[in-house]
Amino acid sequence: MADAPDGDEFLTATQACALLDVKLATLYAYVSRGLVKSYKQGIRRQRLYRKSELEELLRVRMDAHEADDLPAASSWVGER
Repeated sequence: MADAPDGDEFLTATQACALLDVKLATLYAYVSRGLVKSYKQGIRRQRLYRKSELEELLRVRMDAHEADDLPAASSWVGER
């Protein structure tokens, strides 16, 4: 886990998946749909994810799940 100058924490893809309890493909789908942003770490190809944004997504998912408005990820994330 890395800290940003503004005090926000960043997680690796593996850590983000664990927090959200999703597979890597689902995390990438969230990014491609604009639900989560990924941030480039230095000159490497590794992407990081703001913990605060992931926690907000969890809150939205829980609220939507309680209202039954959000379909299961498996219904809109293609398998490879």
